[in-house]
Amino acid sequence: MTAPLFLTDTETLSHDRVTLAGKEGRHAATVRRIAVGETVDLTDGEGARARCEVIEVGRDTVVFAVRDRWNEIPPEPRLTVVQALPKGDRGELAVELMTEAGVDRLVPWQAQRSIAKWQGERAAKGTAKWRATAREAAKQSRRSHLPVVEDLYRMESVVDSLRSATLALVLHEDASRRLTEVTPPTSGEVVLVVGPEGGFTDTELAAFTDAGAQRVALGTSVLRTSTAGVAALSVLQARCGRW
Repeated sequence: MTAPLFLTDTETLSHDRVTLAGKEGRHAATVRRIAVGETVDLTDGEGARARCEVIEVGRDTVVFAVRDRWNEIPPEPRLTVVQALPKGDRGELAVELMTEAGVDRLVPWQAQRSIAKWQGERAAKGTAKWRATAREAAKQSRRSHLPVVEDLYRMESVVDSLRSATLALVLHEDASRRLTEVTPPTSGEVVLVVGPEGGFTDTELAAFTDAGAQRVALGTSVLRTSTAGVAALSVLQARCGRW
């Protein structure tokens, strides 16, 4: 069984003796009930990782002795998913699943037909929820690199991302080409767009095409917007050799 993973900052992780306090320390001590002598991993979420032994446990703090440390190189190519805002809590579900599947960058997008609307304070709260969900999912899946969750994108920013990508893809059920037929690059960035419950508008599809994006399908079934991203990521992970 792999060692449980906890997050700390880069400076703290550089020491030979590390104290985990605050919310993360409470989680380790009272929720996970980490005990003296156990082995755990600590990471800063940016690739630095340390294998540690628990030497002291308090009510909301845990003290570790670092036994080994290393840096993990980010996998290539970088996988970005532009996710149209799903309704309800399906956004957090999509973020959780895609983080576990290895997404490197997540972009919340206000599509024209998105049922959910992030405006004003709701945009800040929505982004904060996505980031918190990605953080916890990254710990669960033992990732050394936390995915980047961007602020809410509008159409112009999505088009810019597609235009600058090494490979730009748009999931669409009517596409004649399957995602499994696409050969991803070995480096650079793959940007994948997942549409909302109501589908893309003609204007959006035309803009994606003008930006150089290819339309691809997953298969004959139509997935929910909250699960299409993780299915597509699984295909890309296998096709590019990251899995």
